[in-house]
Order: sequence, then structure tokens, then C-alpha cells
Amino acid sequence: MPTQRDTVIFVCTANICRSPMAERLFAQALGNEEEPLNQLQVVSAGVSAIDGDLVSQNSIDAMSEEGIDIQDHRSQRLNLEMIQSAVAIFVMTESHRALIEMTYENLEVPVFLMREFIPEPATNQIPDPFGQSLEIYRLSRESMKEALPSLIEFLKKETEH
Repeated sequence: MPTQRDTVIFVCTANICRSPMAERLFAQALGNEEEPLNQLQVVSAGVSAIDGDLVSQNSIDAMSEEGIDIQDHRSQRLNLEMIQSAVAIFVMTESHRALIEMTYENLEVPVFLMREFIPEPATNQIPDPFGQSLEIYRLSRESMKEALPSLIEFLKKETEH
């Protein structure tokens, strides 16, 4: 069990829509980077997830349009063990950040909005697409893709030392 912080965690509510898409998009983006970034583990979890739920069909469809298969994803609830291995936690909304900070006092890992580092974003939160059309899932995916370069730049600075 590694004691070093080598994981990036993406968090949403149930870990069946947004965070699985973010996890796989970011993992793909990291694959194009050099060490140590391409050595980071990428996982996703939900603040109120039920372990083992299937990813939503619209998430599968939106990601397949990017050539990324997420059908094998199973939901998991965020837990202390995950947090202890994290370099950073990226959440979809301010309510996710607040819930994590209330649940895990004295958090030693930073919690950021996924879109926090985009210069002057139209919105820095990614609303829950659950139960909505594929087009809404596509908008969520594009919102995440827009954030990827800023997250990579942030992590480059974090992993330099």
C-alpha cells in the first residue's frame, strides 16, 4: 500500500455520471504527459454513492463519442483511504467541496472545483446531468474537457517539488 500521495480523485454525487467521465477524460490526458504526471493514478468516487452501481447510459454514450469506453465503471463512495493517497480532489460543485470538508475534518489534501483554474470561466460548476438528455451529458463532457489543460498545469506545479 503506497503511503505517498499518487492519486487524483474526481468526485460527484453518486459516481455514475460526471465523475466517471472526468476520471477517464483526465486519465487519457495524463497519458500524453511526461513523468511524474503520467504516473499518477486517477479514480472517481461519489459523496453519496452506493458501491457497485452501473454508470449511466448517457455517460457511456457521451464518452463513446470520444472513443473512451466507460461501461466497466462501478460506483464507489469517497472514503478516507482514498483521500489519504490523493494529491488533489476535484469536485463538480461547491456543495461537493463543502460536504467533503465537513465530513473529513483536518483534510490534508486540497479540494478544488474541476473548473476552478480556468481563467474567468462562464461557470465554474458542472451541474448534474442525471436523468437528462444525451445533449446535456455532452455539455457536461465538454465542460470537463475545457478544464483538463488547467488541471494538468496545476498538477505540474504540485508535483515539481
